[in-house]
Amino acid sequence: MGSGPAVMAGPAVRSYARLMPATKDVVEFWRRARREVAGLPQSPPEAWAFGATPQHADELLGLVLVGIKTGTASSLWDYDADNEPLPVSGELSVILDGRGRPRAVIETSDVRTVPFDEVTEEHAHAEGEGDRTLAHWRTVHERFWREHSPCGFAPDMPVVCERFHLVWND
Repeated sequence: MGSGPAVMAGPAVRSYARLMPATKDVVEFWRRARREVAGLPQSPPEAWAFGATPQHADELLGLVLVGIKTGTASSLWDYDADNEPLPVSGELSVILDGRGRPRAVIETSDVRTVPFDEVTEEHAHAEGEGDRTLAHWRTVHERFWREHSPCGFAPDMPVVCERFHLVWND
């Protein structure tokens, strides 16, 4: 791993294994966000962390907070296996750090499901990881899904490509 924030240990996938209920910390974080951002709903949205480890969560959150990371990708197979709904445009999320603390609010702006081998260079760049190339994206995401996904990896597996923007952070 390099010293700059763009060199990542893991890919930017939503981790529903790390999905957290609205804890006291999330509720208080949401109250602060609502004071700062007009129009946020009263109830906090789902809270989750990027990646599969606390290190992934912290590194990927760091890229979001500095404006580099505006995309993420997840396995459709994992959503199906966990019986979780897909993200939708306009959906808000609270992003947790590696210790499970709420740190940011993002809003999903676009969601597309494509085969792994059809993910675009543009999407890879939006994820903000490594050298931001499609080759890097494919290497780290294949490794991630082979190591961390209960559903595994295939070159044509369906990938949920999500774009988002930072709404607020502490």
